[in-house]
Amino acid sequence: MKHPQVPNTPRAADTVTSRTPGTALRAVLIALALVLGAFLAPGVGVIGGATDAHAATKISHATATSMFRSSGITWSSSGGCSDRNNPTCTSFEQLNLATAQGAQTLRSASGCALNITGGTETGHASGTYSHWNGYKLDFSKATCVTNYVKNTFTYIGVRGDGAPQWRSGAGNVYADEGNHWDVTFYNCGGC
Repeated sequence: MKHPQVPNTPRAADTVTSRTPGTALRAVLIALALVLGAFLAPGVGVIGGATDAHAATKISHATATSMFRSSGITWSSSGGCSDRNNPTCTSFEQLNLATAQGAQTLRSASGCALNITGGTETGHASGTYSHWNGYKLDFSKATCVTNYVKNTFTYIGVRGDGAPQWRSGAGNVYADEGNHWDVTFYNCGGC
């Protein structure tokens, strides 16, 4: 049985050829621009090499100290200062909000006194999840903190530099560097 063809109804194949010259090319270029834009946008795709590090919310030294003070967390520096560009200072300038919240979570969950001895100041090892990039804090060694970390978190082996490490349920990593805890906060630890 033959179906009658409806007059003046373009078929899909005729649609592209019936456009004005350049229209099809323009449509292809727009589609290509949208696809490339998605890959190259910060925080998205593979080409840009984006990681979660791109999306971190940064806070000021004043904001961090206010948060720490409200949770009963203390801080100290060998230089008695907070200059981010001085390695003897303890600075929280450009600290990730999630890192500050992670310290607050550690304080409330452990019930331990916490003293921060290292923040975002220069002088620490580099890397994406580094002190400088706002992901790490150093805490003074204390029996309460050490017992909490070792009895609550999962031992995951030694780091490349030989420091034993424990991972919290939230994925944050606690490295025992001998005289202090070096903690990498990938998130706020359930804040």
